[in-house]
Amino acid sequence: MRQGSVRLGVGVAAVLPLLGCGGSGGSSPTPVPSATPGTSCAAGTPVSGVPALGARLVASGLRNPLDLQAAPGDRERLYVVEQGGRIRVIRNGQLQATPFLDVSGRISSGGERGLLGLAFHPQFATSRRLFVNYTNPRGDTHIAEFRATSADAADPGSERILLTAAQPFANHNGGGLAFDNSGRLLIALGDGGSGGDPLGNGQKLDTFLGKILRIDVDAGTPYAVPADNPFRATAGAAPEIWAYGLRNPFRISVDRPTGDLYIGDVGQNRVEEIDVGLASRRGGENYGWNTTEGSQCFSPASGCNRSGLVLPVYEYSHSEGCSVTGGVVYRGCRMPDLAGTYFFGDFCTGLVRSFRLASGQATDLRDWTAGLRGIGSPSSFGLDADGEAYVVDYDGEVYRLEPAG
Repeated sequence: MRQGSVRLGVGVAAVLPLLGCGGSGGSSPTPVPSATPGTSCAAGTPVSGVPALGARLVASGLRNPLDLQAAPGDRERLYVVEQGGRIRVIRNGQLQATPFLDVSGRISSGGERGLLGLAFHPQFATSRRLFVNYTNPRGDTHIAEFRATSADAADPGSERILLTAAQPFANHNGGGLAFDNSGRLLIALGDGGSGGDPLGNGQKLDTFLGKILRIDVDAGTPYAVPADNPFRATAGAAPEIWAYGLRNPFRISVDRPTGDLYIGDVGQNRVEEIDVGLASRRGGENYGWNTTEGSQCFSPASGCNRSGLVLPVYEYSHSEGCSVTGGVVYRGCRMPDLAGTYFFGDFCTGLVRSFRLASGQATDLRDWTAGLRGIGSPSSFGLDADGEAYVVDYDGEVYRLEPAG
C-alpha cells in the first residue's frame, strides 16, 4: 500500500453535499462505426439527425447513487454505486435486490464522503477484478481492488488496498476512476478541501491531492508507476501524477475511440469547468487551480500568470449552476448523428448540456434541460456496453437518454 504525502489541517467547508461547490489544443474526435438509420440496434431503432431528447426511467429506489459503470462486454448489466457503500446491479432493466458489493461497514459516508467511484478491469470477464474509491472511517481516501466471484457478486473479503491519501478536510474528495486506453488506472482526487485550497495542494507536485493519478495495476506491488508518466523523473514529484491543478474533479471519463480524458472540475464561487486531457498530449497538464478558477484568475484575483496552463474547453458561471457533474461521450447506435457528443450536467440546477470537441474546442453547444425535467440532481453519467448514455439522479433514479416521444 502506498500513501500520498499531504499536510494535515482542520476544519470543514462543504457548501453542497457531495460535490463541494464554492461560497486545449488537440485533434478532432475520431468517428466510430454506428448503425445505419432505419436499422435496429440493441437500444431500439436508430433515429437520424439530432432528435429532441427524453429520459427513460431505467431504475428507481436507489440510495444516493453516485456512479454508473458497465463491465467491458457485458450487455446485460449496469452497476450503480451508492454513496453509503453498496454497488447495485441493474440486470436486463431490473434492479436486483442483492448488492454486487457491500462495503458500508468500512467507510465513512455523508456530505462528500462515501463510496465514490468504480472501475472494472479491462479484462474483467476473465480477471474478475474491479477497483473502488472510498473514504475510510477517518475520512481518508482508499483506492482498493476487489475480486468478483461472478458477474453478479464480488467478494468483500478480497479487498487489497492499493493507495491511500490522507484528507485534511471533509470535502473535495473527487472520487472518479477510469481505465485509459493503455490499460492504466486513472484516479481523480480533489485538493483536500476547505475553500480556496488553503494548503496549495492543486499546484504542488509532492501530494496526490488536486490531481489525476495514473498507475499500472497489472505490475508491481501493489502497483507500478508507468514508465511514461510525465513526472516520473521530476525531483520531489509524486511519480503517480498524470495531471494537476484541479479543485474537485467530480466524474471523469475516457472516450474510447480518441483516448481523450474528460474532467468535470467543480468551481469555487464563480466558474464551473470541463477540462479535456487530449491523448496526444500524453499527460502533464496543469489545469490551473488555484491560480485560476476556470479561465479566470483566482489567486491572485487579477493579473495571474496563465502561461503553461491548460484552460477549460468549456465553462459556465454560477448564474447558471453551481456544481458541475462530469459526463460521457455518446458512442451508441440509437442516435448515430450524436456520436462524439459529450453530455454533462449540474448538480444544483439539474441542467444537462452537451458539446462536441473539435480541434480542442467545444463546438455544437446544446442545452437539453427542458426535455429532461424529471432529472433533479445529476450526480453522474455513464455508458452501457453499447455506448448508450445514462444519467444518474442523486434522488435515486437512473435514466437513459433517448429520442423523445
